[in-house]
Amino acid sequence: MKSPGVLLAALLLAASAARAADGDATRGETIYQRCLACHSLEHDRVGPRHCGLFGRKAGSLAGYAYSPAMKKYGVTWNEETLDRFLENPLKIVPGTKMGYAGIKDPQERADLIAYLGQATRDSTVCK
Repeated sequence: MKSPGVLLAALLLAASAARAADGDATRGETIYQRCLACHSLEHDRVGPRHCGLFGRKAGSLAGYAYSPAMKKYGVTWNEETLDRFLENPLKIVPGTKMGYAGIKDPQERADLIAYLGQATRDSTVCK
């Protein structure tokens, strides 16, 4: 029998995935405007490019100078890991170079993640 903590964690992950699945990519594109100061889909800036984000191991994009903390983080980016990270990057990865307080609203995170999924999958920029 699984412990209550394990069951709660599984329920939270399922809820997080459901939120991402319910995200609105059109609204997410507007939210992505906040990210453009440091990121773009196709080019590294202060932050790494987002093309190829889904399925990529954190801190592993060749040619980008990640913080040691991000290199050690070790997750593979997907809807769930992005949702957790984007809520509070500095708490999830202490020492990250991403000096952003995060997106507290779960629907805004879901919308942003939906946009990133669509833009990095369907965009000619990422081909």
